[in-house]
Amino acid sequence: MLLFTAAIALSLPLASEPGDSIKTSPFKISGYADGYYRYNFNNPGDAPYNNLTSFTNSHQSFELGMVSVKAEHTVGKVGLVADLGYGRRAEEFSYNDANTRFAIKQLYVTYSPSAKIKLTAGSWATHIGYESVDPYLNRNYSMSYMFSYGPFFHTGVKAEYVLSEKTTLMAGVANPTDLKSASGMPKTFVAQVATGSADGKVKAYFNYQGGAQHDSLRVQQGDVVLTFAPSSLLSFSYNGTAQYRQNRGETGWGDYQAWWGSALYANLDPAPWFGLTLRGEYLGDKNSVLGFSGSVIETTLSGNFRIDNLTIIPEMRLDSGDTDFSLFANKSGAAKNTTVSALLAAVYKF
Repeated sequence: MLLFTAAIALSLPLASEPGDSIKTSPFKISGYADGYYRYNFNNPGDAPYNNLTSFTNSHQSFELGMVSVKAEHTVGKVGLVADLGYGRRAEEFSYNDANTRFAIKQLYVTYSPSAKIKLTAGSWATHIGYESVDPYLNRNYSMSYMFSYGPFFHTGVKAEYVLSEKTTLMAGVANPTDLKSASGMPKTFVAQVATGSADGKVKAYFNYQGGAQHDSLRVQQGDVVLTFAPSSLLSFSYNGTAQYRQNRGETGWGDYQAWWGSALYANLDPAPWFGLTLRGEYLGDKNSVLGFSGSVIETTLSGNFRIDNLTIIPEMRLDSGDTDFSLFANKSGAAKNTTVSALLAAVYKF
């Protein structure tokens, strides 16, 4: 989930990073549409089709992702962002809003009383993690485990303060994770420190969310994203996260149990029309906080063919669990600890 909250303090996007190149104006409309075809070589017969991450739960099928439209309007010190999506991807992103494929991805107002301070109220994409729900902001089309099991969005209020030319601080209070409505429920604290080197080649984001999710669950999560671009042709990104959960039972609060993940992205852009990204990720869940009862490693190689506003993404992915990992299956339903998938996606951005 790319880090929207710190954008005002950092330099322009790296040439190897996806982003929106349209100049800011008082009123702007942008959007995209995406779709894909996925084939799993284990040829599973039933859902989840050897897919344990977001948005690509299919096998041997052409699938529509999401149609998304984002409107932005600014008058003086006040601004509004309305980001709407329709489709299966939008439904999974707003999974707490049941039985709908229409989603308000983001809806918030901003007020900047000075050049150093920005206040935001509403619902916004999470600052935690590297990947984004919007596929044009990712170089891999399939999602990481950390994205899929981390927060998607927050609804509340936050304040950003520009500490220096390259450093921004953010702090806020929000509903429990991924809830747009939470009457009578406890609130979560969110924070971020975003900084970078003077030459813009190194950027660092230190992220946090913590608090009670409901009367029987507390969550504390720390997250870091680092990017390094030695040239316009080559860049590297790293994302690491650890989430601690504490549950309350009949005898009181138990001990904190954790899952954690780590991913490295290597990006190569030999030509303006073509790029490659290799993602390697490890997810550890030995205490079965997420239900894995072990660890899993995924390696994904994605190509990006850019034709004007269209990006075509061919992709190969290998997921491999430890010896106790049995969430994958073959055609007959027998448990397997590895699976290989091929995917072809198309994303049109306007």
